[in-house]
Amino acid sequence: MSETAGPDRWNVANTALRAAADRFTEMVAAAPSPTVMVTDDWTLADTVAHVVSIAVLYVSRVDGTEVGIRVPGLEDMLAVTNVDTVADVNSHVLAHFTEREPEVLLPQLNTAIARLLATTADPRSTVSWLGNARVTAGGLFAHLTNELLVHGWDIARALRRPWPMPDEHAALYWDLFMFDMLRDSYGVLLNTELPMPRHHVSVQFRSAFTPTTTLTLGDRRVWIAPPDAPFDVRVRFQPARST
Repeated sequence: MSETAGPDRWNVANTALRAAADRFTEMVAAAPSPTVMVTDDWTLADTVAHVVSIAVLYVSRVDGTEVGIRVPGLEDMLAVTNVDTVADVNSHVLAHFTEREPEVLLPQLNTAIARLLATTADPRSTVSWLGNARVTAGGLFAHLTNELLVHGWDIARALRRPWPMPDEHAALYWDLFMFDMLRDSYGVLLNTELPMPRHHVSVQFRSAFTPTTTLTLGDRRVWIAPPDAPFDVRVRFQPARST
């Protein structure tokens, strides 16, 4: 983890994950029906199953054990996943992880969250993620918090309930997950068939909740530029509006 993602940020990550999981669980438990559509393709139950599958995967990564749900060919599929094929992974997992009863899914989610929060893993230790990217344990917490916040917002919108997202918690996605992954290795995760610019493009990201960071795209790769590097565009953002 970066200096900005030290012990204080690890404590924030723990707090954020617990808070997001509690709010998510409470809202789902009170929902009138698990079959209400919350996106164009997913019901509330599908959405919860998706989040559970991620939490269970992250327990296996932190504990070094097998994934707690049976999905044929999952590890091979994860190893070659990139931004163009993430949706295929989600579809494959949900096709084989068929549990859709909130009364079953929510205890599974809470058990997984409890296992993660009880971990003694070094938050700076890295594990293999999608596309053989290397993500820290802190980054897993940040990404799972983001999943709970974003999919919680999907559900809340469908139920017409408020769903505030704290900027400090949403910011974890950037500094503990995305930026730290780029500092280590993203494997093939960011590979894409989309057209690339002819010249290098650098974008500086600034927020009151994250370290100022410049990302450069060139030669079909993405990397974090040195702090004093020039940039083409400056983007000021609020993390909860960009997760």
